[in-house]
Amino acid sequence: MNRRQLTQILLLAAVLMLVPALAWAGEGSETGKFDQILKDHGPIVAVLASFGFGFVASLTPCVYPMVPITVSIFGATEAKSRWRGAALSGTFVLGIAALFTPMGIVSALSGKLMGSALSNTYVVIALALLFTALAASMFGAFELALPSGLTNKLSTVGGVGFKGAFVMGLVMGLIAAPCTGPFLTGMVTVIATSKNVALGTASLFSFAMGLGVLFFVAGAFAVNLPKGGAWMMGIKWISGVGLAYMAFSYIRDRFEPIRNLVAHGSYTFGVIAGAVLLVGVVLGVVHMIAERRKSPIAHLSKPMKLASIVPAVVGCALFLTWLSVPHGVDASAPEITWLTNEEEGRAKALSEKKPVLIDFGATWCTACKELEHNTFPDPKVRTEAQRFIAIRVDASDDDAPDTKRLQEKYKVVGLPTVIMLDSAGKEVSRFNEFVPPEKFLAALKKVPSDDTAVSMK
Repeated sequence: MNRRQLTQILLLAAVLMLVPALAWAGEGSETGKFDQILKDHGPIVAVLASFGFGFVASLTPCVYPMVPITVSIFGATEAKSRWRGAALSGTFVLGIAALFTPMGIVSALSGKLMGSALSNTYVVIALALLFTALAASMFGAFELALPSGLTNKLSTVGGVGFKGAFVMGLVMGLIAAPCTGPFLTGMVTVIATSKNVALGTASLFSFAMGLGVLFFVAGAFAVNLPKGGAWMMGIKWISGVGLAYMAFSYIRDRFEPIRNLVAHGSYTFGVIAGAVLLVGVVLGVVHMIAERRKSPIAHLSKPMKLASIVPAVVGCALFLTWLSVPHGVDASAPEITWLTNEEEGRAKALSEKKPVLIDFGATWCTACKELEHNTFPDPKVRTEAQRFIAIRVDASDDDAPDTKRLQEKYKVVGLPTVIMLDSAGKEVSRFNEFVPPEKFLAALKKVPSDDTAVSMK
């Protein structure tokens, strides 16, 4: 096997590894789906998707044009052998990983602090505004970039050789911050609420690998990458849509009137979302017309750009939110009546000889909100749950004495935790993650009530 054949095999292997990662990353818009992927498919797939997110970030205008320049600076393209070029490029990518991986560790370790912070309305509003601002920057409302002087100084750091390559990897992570920040902000928030150190470490390391894959390919195989162009702006716009969705999801989960309006795929909310998005599109068309030099409204180009971005961002967020919730929920299905006093609920279940459904959740727990929005409203779940005494424990403040007592009593180690007890108080099922309505319904049906237990004897 000659070097050319080996190179082709390695490139093919890299592509085969990249395709599934991009598929998971592209399943939704940007990191707004990182949490969804984690809940639906587990941590391994979430880590794989992180690689895809990193690769998508490398296609943005902050990073992509830097690939050939950076690779030539640390000497990979002029290496005496293909293996040395690969080693230098790999060292550069490890430098990127050395910057990002600690973020995942620190985020997971600060999970308790993040959880407490997310129970504060002002913090939630601040996060929503941050994601909105990041989304607006992706649509071109303003340029998010490091000061040019700092960027120029950072670009001179490093040099030829392995040490220079590693240092340049660290520096590249900083230079790329304006375009990687929107991706990382969402991922870090999810990791912090999960409090999972292994997930945080692996996800951010995987993200760094995805971000560095083009640098590695260009340096190791002396590949000339396609020229940048308008397609890079498309990457930014898609990222902006995802960020807008995340911004609204925080507001939706925090404020009950908005949550009720969105619930069950309300068509009123869908019409509102579509109308706002349409306004943004129309203003965007007017902006494109105004950009033409001979247009009589050319002087309105910049104001129209800003005026179109706001409804476009908000409209995308609202419309994605509307699409993400179940539609046409059967209003005839009775609501689940949740009791908030655990002792009262258990006593009621004992006297009425009914099974018990206990839901431990928190205002900052995204998986808990997913259960509330998608699983509990399902008409079949609501109907089956009428056999149960339903108890909801708010564990937002996990330092509260009552919360600690109940968590110890039911051996709760993370949120969400949903426990199903039979009429004798014996645990039958337990979930520690988001589960779809079908799976949850099947678990409910397996819990015998007093009548069922008698008939089975």
